[in-house]
Amino acid sequence: MKKYMLDMTVKECINIHANHCLLKLISDCTLPGTLPGQFVQVRVDNSPATFLRRPVSIHYIDEVNNELWLLIQKVGDGTRMMSKCRPGDRLNLILPLGNGFTIPPCTDNECKNLLIGGGVGTAPLLFLGARLKAKGHKPVFLLGARTQSELLQLQYFQAFGTVYTTTEDGSCGEKGFVTRHSILKSVRFDNIYTCGPKPMMKAVAEYAFSSSISCEVSLENTMACGIGACLCCVEDTREGNICVCTEGPVFNIDKLKWLN
Repeated sequence: MKKYMLDMTVKECINIHANHCLLKLISDCTLPGTLPGQFVQVRVDNSPATFLRRPVSIHYIDEVNNELWLLIQKVGDGTRMMSKCRPGDRLNLILPLGNGFTIPPCTDNECKNLLIGGGVGTAPLLFLGARLKAKGHKPVFLLGARTQSELLQLQYFQAFGTVYTTTEDGSCGEKGFVTRHSILKSVRFDNIYTCGPKPMMKAVAEYAFSSSISCEVSLENTMACGIGACLCCVEDTREGNICVCTEGPVFNIDKLKWLN
């Protein structure tokens, strides 16, 4: 897939939580075709401590308004600088990078798709849910966080499917981890997609494997270049060491060494 370097304009920068913001960017040209699960590399200007671009999952693409949304977690100087953007600011992006999720064909028999996200790992699942709905599916989201205030963008997820939640403190949805939600026992899913902390994804992968359910995970290995040159994001798979930024970030669990 062809890669583009675009200067995009900040339409909105919304602080949705103390540690997260939503960047809505617009482009002077039509956005390139993009798959759910792909990511961008953002150049952070005016940050002396930030030398490399920052990889960010594509949260959503609004094709009607030619907008690209990024859900930013403020974890370092680069992302904190991005969270301070104001309408009219310009950001330089390379996109689309990596490989995305597999969209199953829609048949007469309804395909049950479960999208499981934890923390900021929910970011790529919004765009995936939108594409699944556009293809005739009815996605189910299972989103987890430590507390209710950290469940992000629920109103957007609800626009594309049914949403279930878990919180570790029980302040919203079922108490506990997403991997222990009751829906996993009451509904038989055909496909599972997940992104979030690696321990969570490994638990989801084990559940999917034991239940003979197809499962794709979006890895969050550290990516410096985004094009497979720096080897920072190498993952040991059943096919050997591969770069997550070029071969992933989305992988079927059958390709990983997570399972016995």
